[in-house]
Amino acid sequence: MSYLMPSEFATKMVDAGESKIFMSTRDTVIRAYMAGAILALAAVFAVTIAVQTGVFLVGAILFPVGFCMLYLMGFDLLTGVFVLTPLAWLDKRPGVTIKGILRNWGLVFLGNFAGALTVAVMMAFVFTMGFNTEPGAVGTKIAGIGEARTLGYAQYGIAGWFTIFVRGMLCNWMVSMGVVGAMICTNVSGKILAMWMPIMLFFFMAFEHSVVNMFLFPSAMIMGGDFSILDYFIWNEIPTALGNLVGGLAFTGLTLYTTHVRTAPKRKQAVTVAAQSASSSVRAA
Repeated sequence: MSYLMPSEFATKMVDAGESKIFMSTRDTVIRAYMAGAILALAAVFAVTIAVQTGVFLVGAILFPVGFCMLYLMGFDLLTGVFVLTPLAWLDKRPGVTIKGILRNWGLVFLGNFAGALTVAVMMAFVFTMGFNTEPGAVGTKIAGIGEARTLGYAQYGIAGWFTIFVRGMLCNWMVSMGVVGAMICTNVSGKILAMWMPIMLFFFMAFEHSVVNMFLFPSAMIMGGDFSILDYFIWNEIPTALGNLVGGLAFTGLTLYTTHVRTAPKRKQAVTVAAQSASSSVRAA
């Protein structure tokens, strides 16, 4: 049986968070760079399919291929480490500190951004024939998405900011389920299926994912989007990242940790006490 019980994969979540905190700077950045680049390519793939078919659902169904590839290769997304690394601190793993968690988040952010930016520049070059033509239907669509996801929120002020925050929460609720999905099975087909479902849901619902946006906004700016880097950070990246952190940790990480990892020793102790009590009763009889 390839399925792992929740108490088993919840413990794996803590172990994974611990290992990421102690990973070398070089390995952390490289793995994050590759994750950002692959997820960006998956976003291009999904938008291309949606534009060519006119059916966004088809693009959403196929987008998770990038997520599955990067997690099977052991690469790291900011949304994933948001969920896993704090659990190692809560579990009081030796040497795990808040400083170490923040270091990991910072390095993964830089790596994800660099990878997504690399793909953004490369795809903008491709869409415009070396910046000599208009970007075409797919490039124009990507630029439009980037602009709509900044100025579209900015026009509503604080309500727009909190709207994107909530959409970021909903996004990483699903994405973190995909991260955990890779841990609940021991065979590749089971891992892919478990990851595929929540990632398809988040993409089709157009929830806000920090790393996907790291690709969309530079792409939009390069191809003529009418907004600034300040607009991008204030009206998208900051509320999205905060929403991703809160949503993934609150709805997935902490719920699994508190109901499985932290209660497992109590359950084991309760079973032992019950067994001893039963044994004593038998002897007394």
